[in-house]
Amino acid sequence: MTSTGIRLHAPAPGWSIAADVVVVGSGVAGLTAALRCEAAGLDTVVVTKARLDDGSTRWAQGGVAAALGEGDTPEQHLDDTLVAGAGLCDEEAVRILVTEGPDAVRRLIETGAHFDESSEGGLALTREGGHHRRRIAHAGGDATGAEISRALVEAVNEVMPSGTRARGLRTIENALVLDLLTDADGRTAGVSLHVMGEGQHDGVGAVHAPTVVLATGGMGQVFAATTNPSVSTGDGVALALRAGAEVSDLEFVQFHPTVLFLGPEAEGQQPLVSEAVRGEGAHLVDADGVRFMVGQHELAELAPRDIVAKGILRRMLEQDAEHMFLDARHFGAEMWEQRFPTILAACRAHGIDPVTDPIPIAPAAHYASGGVRTDSHGRTTVPGLYACGEVACTGVHGANRLASNSLLEGLVYAERIAADIARERSQGGLHARVPQPVPYSEQPAHPLLAPETRFAIQRIMSEGAGVLRSAESLARAADQLEQLYAEARGTLDENGKTAEPGVDTWEATNLLCVARALVAAARLREETRGCHWREDRPERDDTNWRRHIVVRLNHDRPPVSPHPSDEAPPVLDAWGHPHRAAPPGPTVKTTESALFPPTRTEASAPRRPQEQ
Repeated sequence: MTSTGIRLHAPAPGWSIAADVVVVGSGVAGLTAALRCEAAGLDTVVVTKARLDDGSTRWAQGGVAAALGEGDTPEQHLDDTLVAGAGLCDEEAVRILVTEGPDAVRRLIETGAHFDESSEGGLALTREGGHHRRRIAHAGGDATGAEISRALVEAVNEVMPSGTRARGLRTIENALVLDLLTDADGRTAGVSLHVMGEGQHDGVGAVHAPTVVLATGGMGQVFAATTNPSVSTGDGVALALRAGAEVSDLEFVQFHPTVLFLGPEAEGQQPLVSEAVRGEGAHLVDADGVRFMVGQHELAELAPRDIVAKGILRRMLEQDAEHMFLDARHFGAEMWEQRFPTILAACRAHGIDPVTDPIPIAPAAHYASGGVRTDSHGRTTVPGLYACGEVACTGVHGANRLASNSLLEGLVYAERIAADIARERSQGGLHARVPQPVPYSEQPAHPLLAPETRFAIQRIMSEGAGVLRSAESLARAADQLEQLYAEARGTLDENGKTAEPGVDTWEATNLLCVARALVAAARLREETRGCHWREDRPERDDTNWRRHIVVRLNHDRPPVSPHPSDEAPPVLDAWGHPHRAAPPGPTVKTTESALFPPTRTEASAPRRPQEQ
């Protein structure tokens, strides 16, 4: 395992605690992994950036997709997922999802989550884009994520120790994770973190543990307009890149087609208008009331999200319009109030009444289909580091996530991670106590960015790497991002100064790291596939691009590696220069044993990750 040697500049940890497992994140993936680890007798610590119930999960409106209805099967769910993934899903990963998913949902219900029921008493299953069956379980109409978060947080509180004890499940809230700690052999040794004044500790500290589970959610805040909460700044992906882990498919950022349009200057988190609204029969129309998705796809408004987002943007470009409309006036007041109370309230808060008016909508950044590359047990290329949920790239989503598969993926793969960690412990593979982490350097080796840089990054990414991309726009974005980095690097090299360590500067630095890696991958993929839309390369090219793009960080620059054939591919870094050290990515249909193909460098012989 090759470490980059890069860490965020921060004070040395002033306090530490020890555990068997540290889980970073408190959404459906993080809390499920933590609960399962605790149940297996592992001393588990949950670190979360805000409060336990304040992550991305609680914003999920649509629901959980699983083959739970009469006549539905995992095979049908698999087929719909593969179609949405546009040729890049790992079929085995999807098969795991759809076959283990129904029981995972049942266990979630046993944990305490209450889903809406039909008049007959079973689950009230609905339909969303890309699904040929009604298989979406929802709660509170359009408040599924909030209900799941409530149930999991309550379950966590039930197993929390009443006082200090050696084992159990502990939480550290309001804490930004900084970096992965490793020992002298390059194995995981915990994380450093900064508690933001309201948690159990103050300032920078550390959780020492031989196993770390990243469940930090998404990176939507890298764009100016997103459905993601403000905490979604790509911290997990940036941490993994600095730790030397492989990241895959970053170019595939799903832009949700129907986000409430609040004006061309609106920035930050925007209200989502769930896919389920279209699933219940709402129509996409232009200003003249024309249903423009009819004839573009057999499912019309219920086509996969990438197709709907492109259809909306095409119509906007054709009519020089800032937005389109979602028309659900035919629902009536009662249906709006009972089925979609959250969306109704959000619209009315912004002066729009969906009962009487069409809803102005436009695409906005929503979900990262790519992330930290894992195998079918959630293991990354760094020994002891796991990832699940939106921060991970399991191979399930391919080039475009099927609606409501994300909560299910968080459930299924979090359970698999916990089972793998418990198995490792029972077989003696998990250290009883953590080796001494490599100490922190007192001098900054990597520049921090000023807080205001965040807004510059968001503007650059929305303009150059948003829904519609081209070689020209991506090259411009790459140059502008490089300039931001070069200015900070120059200041550090000249006088040893960098921006003051703090939450705002750490987040801005993480955003730049993720943005540069994303743009590097997007520049390399010279085709249109899934949610990666190149206007200068409008066709899907299976001959040359039915493959994944893997990114690793090396001396601050993200080398990107495609895998065009069974042979090791030529590798280019983000500037188009040859780079020898980056490993090839996986082929499209891969087995677990082949997920991390061996590569040879001058420094080491080939070996599989996790092997010692």
